[in-house]
Amino acid sequence: MSAPAELPTTQDDERPSAVMPRWDPRRWPWWVQALAVYGAARLFSGIAFVVTAQHQVESYFGPADPSYLRFTGGWWDALWYQQIAEGGYPSELPRDEQGVVQQNPWAFFPLFPFLVRGLMTITTAPWHVVAPLTALVLGGAAMVVIHRLVERGAPRAVAARPGLPLATVLLVSVFPTAVVLQVGYTESLALLLIASALLLLVQRRYLPTALVVLALGFTRAVALPMAAVIVVHAVVRWWGSRRGTDHLGLRDAAGLVALAASAVVSGVAWPLICGWVTGEKDGYLLTQESWRGVHEVVPFGAWGYVSHFWFHEWAWWVVGAGALLVLATLVVPAAWRLGNELHTWPAAYVLYIAAAIEPGSSLARFLLLAFPLGAVTAGVVTRPTVARRVWLGAVVVVMLGLQLVWIWNTWRLTPPYGWPP
Repeated sequence: MSAPAELPTTQDDERPSAVMPRWDPRRWPWWVQALAVYGAARLFSGIAFVVTAQHQVESYFGPADPSYLRFTGGWWDALWYQQIAEGGYPSELPRDEQGVVQQNPWAFFPLFPFLVRGLMTITTAPWHVVAPLTALVLGGAAMVVIHRLVERGAPRAVAARPGLPLATVLLVSVFPTAVVLQVGYTESLALLLIASALLLLVQRRYLPTALVVLALGFTRAVALPMAAVIVVHAVVRWWGSRRGTDHLGLRDAAGLVALAASAVVSGVAWPLICGWVTGEKDGYLLTQESWRGVHEVVPFGAWGYVSHFWFHEWAWWVVGAGALLVLATLVVPAAWRLGNELHTWPAAYVLYIAAAIEPGSSLARFLLLAFPLGAVTAGVVTRPTVARRVWLGAVVVVMLGLQLVWIWNTWRLTPPYGWPP
């Protein structure tokens, strides 16, 4: 059972005061606290969406001044997921007159839209209603798992920074692009599955972890960084077994082998299915290339031409500064206090997306899945209590401000141009 977040103190030893009103939220169960924080953050984002929608002009996504559910369930990639939910995937890849593969649904993974499709069948409600509400619920479940994951997977960090599990939930919930946790996107499901896989791995429940990792293979392309976490976990256990501080028995070894196999399947299943259905073995890669300014996928290659497009002669200075900032986040003491799994995941994931994607307006959304960095940010300041609270409050204010900027400038579309979130 988790300790309640941030109890009032008489000194800096975190001892609770004797008097605490019954209605005080700090008396609530830990999972209620997590959901309350998440709900408050989503209410803030919901109001921002409603206000922004009143300034949305008519576009190919929908009419001017759309309702909240239309705005969160029918804009941008939500339309691709709706197309998948209602019509499935094409048996042939669309091409232009020159034979170049065009953008198509195969770039988007099926688990979220098929889940929504099932709920649409049960409720008879349309996509724009079911999709954002489903994402909202999945996001809440993800916050509960994240709270427990930080508590169980980072005991040193929690000891150094009391209230860290709930503080992490808070920072993940108010992250500038956390608004996608209430739209018809797949981030909520991906966040829930990633956090669940890490929690199960920390608990050494390898077969359930394997099932979750397989589900990830039909949600997001994150098998490679997850495989890195599995390898680190296995190496640490093997080394501990050799030193006599752990015991890696036959059953656990077999479970780790099965888990590693699930990561391999997770990484190749969807591209293989795409190739099998369309008859083009590299169909998934060709589809991914259709979203790029340069129609090729070369690890880290896109950073060159994209950075020069935006920053010209300052390009490599900006890229270098960004890389140093990320590296600093991963090597500060607050990061090393995390458990191996929570430390490895954001490092592997950030390196993976840097290699795999074309950096653009969607990059900020992708970073949401590096959620253990929220625990790092909250854990930078540990004592005294006042300094810790001031730091957390300042970060929350900045993130909420950036969230408003993101919704207004990215989610709102002013035709004919727009940068996809």
